[in-house]
Amino acid sequence: MARSLDGLVLAPVADQAPGQVGTRTRFAYHERDGAVWADYTGGDVVRGHLVGTREGDRLDFRYVQLGRDGTTSSGHCVSAVVELPDGRVRLEEAWEWESQPGAGTSVVEQVMEHAP
Repeated sequence: MARSLDGLVLAPVADQAPGQVGTRTRFAYHERDGAVWADYTGGDVVRGHLVGTREGDRLDFRYVQLGRDGTTSSGHCVSAVVELPDGRVRLEEAWEWESQPGAGTSVVEQVMEHAP
């Protein structure tokens, strides 16, 4: 099993559609006893929250966010936790909106403190 997400900051490796999570979004993860949660902000997201569970290297969570345009949206995501060769963590995600049409995949990776 890949290491704990607790205390890690992750960021998308590519932008999604306008008004959604993008490379300027930062997720601050927490994990304890099979529960995972995170706060996120940046780019087109004013504030977002996710909460769910971890079983092995699989996350299952729901998210809700407030966009810069004042809209709210929510959805469901299942992610695979992968440890990269350099020791960082990657989440390979399959998500779907529940508040609007749309689904897709994305990748977020751990941001190192010393990175420029």
